[in-house]
Amino acid sequence: MVNILITGGAGNLGSSLACKLIENGSYNVIVIDNLITGNIGNLPIGFKNLTFLESNVNNYTQLSEIMRKRKFDYIFHYAALVGVKRTLDNPMLVLEDIEGIKNVLALAKETGVKRVFYSSSSEVYGEPVSLPQNENTTPLNCKLPYAIVKNVGEAFFRSYHKEYGLEYNIFRFFNTYGPNQSEDFVISKFIDAALQNKDITIYGDGEQTRTFCYIDDNVETVTRVFEESLYVNEVINVGNTVEISINELASTVISLTHSSSAIVHLPALKEGDMSRRQPDNSKMMKLMNRSLLGIEEGIKKILSIRYDIPPR
Repeated sequence: MVNILITGGAGNLGSSLACKLIENGSYNVIVIDNLITGNIGNLPIGFKNLTFLESNVNNYTQLSEIMRKRKFDYIFHYAALVGVKRTLDNPMLVLEDIEGIKNVLALAKETGVKRVFYSSSSEVYGEPVSLPQNENTTPLNCKLPYAIVKNVGEAFFRSYHKEYGLEYNIFRFFNTYGPNQSEDFVISKFIDAALQNKDITIYGDGEQTRTFCYIDDNVETVTRVFEESLYVNEVINVGNTVEISINELASTVISLTHSSSAIVHLPALKEGDMSRRQPDNSKMMKLMNRSLLGIEEGIKKILSIRYDIPPR
């Protein structure tokens, strides 16, 4: 059996990856999460090759006990404090995640892990200097604690490879959404409001744009990179390239849910709300070799899976 650890595995990204990996009976998947933002209900039950352990990767003693006992072959380090408002309100808590990164890498080196996979973020790019945002040519100008921690994490992964030969992949995720996502994130927040015919609130004028990647496209990319040993010791943007404004997103959600919600604009955030996001996803598309799911179809899938609302 191949032993795989997913930290932060009860969140949207980690739980979806776990569900995919356990389909392969030769993988033994251990998920650890402190459940601050994760939800154990995201994980399936009844699988002998899936184990959940409540633990905090920022605590070296807790993580060491698990890793030295289990002897993992691969680690997906997805644990992090997430959510724009939460990370803005708790900058010191965000910075503690650096300890988790250091703990994972130090123990991976000591216990003979073959390769580690890091959940980085589009936030490392900061306010865009050029579009699309490329892994090699876009300057990193991040300023917020969350973005800084992700950038520091990338530096740690590169340094462990250079010093100790520990192989890695760094995934820069661009707004991945899906049925398991919490209400802290924009699409889930908009859908929940729309289904209750409540106001949909938008910070600022709503003309800021984002690209949204459905979870299945994310997981397929990650799984193929892992199983086929692709882009080893490289950074990969994982996301869709189709931009949509937040105003358009709200209108789309209202239309697809047949809601009577009104769109209400709040004062713009003082920081953390970048004007645009768009990845250069050339590496991702080379291995996918197909179109990515569009935003309308993705929202319809969430309505069907999470809310049992069939497409109309």
